[in-house]
Parts: sequence; structure tokens; C-alpha cells
Amino acid sequence: MRGSALIPAASPKGTPSLAFGSASAKWRAMNAIRDFHAHIYFDADQLDRAQKLAEAAHAKFGVPVGRFHTNPVGPHPRGSCQLTVRPEQFGDFAQWMALHRNGLTIFAHTSTGEDFADHTEHVIWFGPSETLDLSIFAEAL
Repeated sequence: MRGSALIPAASPKGTPSLAFGSASAKWRAMNAIRDFHAHIYFDADQLDRAQKLAEAAHAKFGVPVGRFHTNPVGPHPRGSCQLTVRPEQFGDFAQWMALHRNGLTIFAHTSTGEDFADHTEHVIWFGPSETLDLSIFAEAL
């Protein structure tokens, strides 16, 4: 397709679908990515490594570093620390993190205001994926 215009695809019932980014301005506004959260997961014996990784990410990208939770919190299955990454930084951040995670698992997700989707559909794992405790999103289940 040439140009920047996107035409709604017809659904089987003949109504426009949201395929190919043809959503309305309202839909785009509701689903805009405000930022990304990158959670560094760690066990007690990995805390020092996680802190060094967070410090390096902060030094390189200026990302805010949250608290180091040594126990599971929210949907996260073990110790974690949240880094908040701006959308315009995320591509560079992701490339850097893929190469510098030092064996730690990183769970990254969008922040759109749709918490359940942000933690289940709009995610990227660096390292092995882990099972989240989705019970905190009970209303969305």
C-alpha cells in the first residue's frame, strides 16, 4: 500500500474492522502507550546484580528506578524492580537490555491504562518468561 492513508478492512459482516491500524482517533487515544515498565526479576542471591543493572540503565537512559522489592508484589512472581522507559527510548533500551541483562529475566510491558492487557498481551520477555499472578486483575478476568 502506498502513502500513509490506511483504509478499514471489511469484516465478514461488512462493518469496518480495526485491522491495519485503521482505528478511530478515539481508539488510538485510549490505547496510546504512555510509557513502558521494565521489571528486573531477581532472587535474593541476584539482588546485587539487579541493582547494578538498574544503575547502568539509569546512567545510560536516565530511566527512573523504582524500589527493589525482595518478595513478590502485584502480579510479579519474585523480587523485582521497575524501570520506567519513555516510548521514544524503548527501542534503544530494548536492544541494550537484550545484551546487558547479565542472566536476569526482564519483563517489559506497555502502560496504556488497560492493566490486564498491558500485563498479558502487550509484553516482551528478555530471558525466560515466568507465570504472573493475574488474580489482581480479577475484574478483567
